[in-house]
Amino acid sequence: MADRVEVSIDIEAPPIRIYELVSDLPRMGEWSPECVKCEWRGGASGAVPGARFKGYNRLGWRRWNTKGTVVAAEPGQELSFDIASVGGLPVARWTYLIEEAGEGRSRVTERWDDKRGGLIKLLGRAATGIAERDEHNANGMRETLARIKEEAEAR
Repeated sequence: MADRVEVSIDIEAPPIRIYELVSDLPRMGEWSPECVKCEWRGGASGAVPGARFKGYNRLGWRRWNTKGTVVAAEPGQELSFDIASVGGLPVARWTYLIEEAGEGRSRVTERWDDKRGGLIKLLGRAATGIAERDEHNANGMRETLARIKEEAEAR
C-alpha cells in the first residue's frame, strides 16, 4: 500500500478560482464521492491554518465522521488539512496544490498522505469496507477533480 497517492488535472480557470472552490470545505460534499459534507467547528468560518471542521462521510450503507484541521491555506497555491478519527487518531493529510499552467489555466494536484497506524487501519477498514485505500482514493480523487473542473470551467 502506498504512503502517498497523487492525481492531477488541468483546468481552464485561474489558480485563485480553483482555490476558492477547494478551500470552501463545506462544499466538498458536492465534489467528493465519499465526503457528504463538512462543517466548520470552534468558531471557524473559513480555511486558515488551525481552523477545525467535522467531516461526514458515506460509502454505501456505511457512515463515519472525521475531525479535520487546516494546516496550510495559501490562496491560489495550496490547501492542506489533516484528518483524524473521531477518537483523535491520525488518518491522513489531504493537499490541493494549484499551479499556473498558462494564461487562465491551472494544474491541480490532489494528494493523500496516509498517516494511519495499524489500529486505525483496522478500524478504518471495518468502518468503510475498503481494504486497498490507495487505489480507492485515487479513483475518488479523479472523480473529485473532474467535478471541480466542471464547476470551475462553468463560470
